[in-house]
Amino acid sequence: MTETIIAWIFRAVQFGTIIMFGSMGEIISEKAGNLNLGVPGIMYLGAFAGFASAYGYETSVENPSRLICILLALIAAFAAAAIGGLIYCFLTTTLRANQNVTGLALTTFGMGVANFFGAYMLEGEVYTAAPVSNSAFQAKIPFLSNIPIIGNVLFSYGFLVYGAIILAIILHIFLNKTRAGLNLRAVGENPATADAAGINVTKYKYLATTIGAGISGIGGLYYVLDYNNGIWATTGQIEALGWLAVALVIFTTWKPLNVIWGAYLFGLLYWFYNFMPTLFGITNAERTTSLYQMLPYLVTIAVLIAVSIRKKKESQPPAALGLPYFREER
Repeated sequence: MTETIIAWIFRAVQFGTIIMFGSMGEIISEKAGNLNLGVPGIMYLGAFAGFASAYGYETSVENPSRLICILLALIAAFAAAAIGGLIYCFLTTTLRANQNVTGLALTTFGMGVANFFGAYMLEGEVYTAAPVSNSAFQAKIPFLSNIPIIGNVLFSYGFLVYGAIILAIILHIFLNKTRAGLNLRAVGENPATADAAGINVTKYKYLATTIGAGISGIGGLYYVLDYNNGIWATTGQIEALGWLAVALVIFTTWKPLNVIWGAYLFGLLYWFYNFMPTLFGITNAERTTSLYQMLPYLVTIAVLIAVSIRKKKESQPPAALGLPYFREER
């Protein structure tokens, strides 16, 4: 029983880390008033670019360095995803295109680009692996991971799991304790007032959306090189996780600290079906897998209804979220 619970928690933390990165990136974007529904495509771009760079390095060097694999993958994933965010912001902020349509188009674009170029790496095979990079991203903390029970629960993950938690704390401090963070929130709440106060609305929107997209791309990278054991395959799993990351933003009411426990809760709910037979003696879990995997979305809907009814200001999205800003109409 204990081993099953530990395995469930382990899987939930890994799963939660993927959507945690995607959700934190989207929170930054939405705090600036940009509703970027292109998160799934952006995570795809980050996953492909990170894997391709690490895989290309591994196959071209006789004794590849694990550190270089990590650096190449992180830089490539962040850069590719950030470019996706830059495209989105150019279309919605500069050209004033519809944010919803642009985001959905970016999702399709990101998936198409990743799968098109990813097919060249597959070379007719079902999947392609980057074992050195996988071992680098899955490396555990020495000594601490060997502690009975506690080590398996707290210290048996790759460095990006802890990086996601640290990033959530930093993002919370940035948004609530720094001038730049408060300016960013002002842009998302009332861009006209922010503009009148001397805040460069366009600059904040571009930086927030581009950096946020880069962070979301790290989630796609983590999926491929850690969660999926360093294997690239043209499946639609990353897209599903991208939409779950968007749902997590709503579930945590746009608060970075809430993303930590919210992501892990989503992971527990998502993998609930896999551990039901052992923990609860339920034998039909495999037949109803899709129904049980709907639990995170159902919980999000329940929270959305509750937030709408209570109408607390601190639980509401930015007031100008998804709305175009025309300076001439100020």
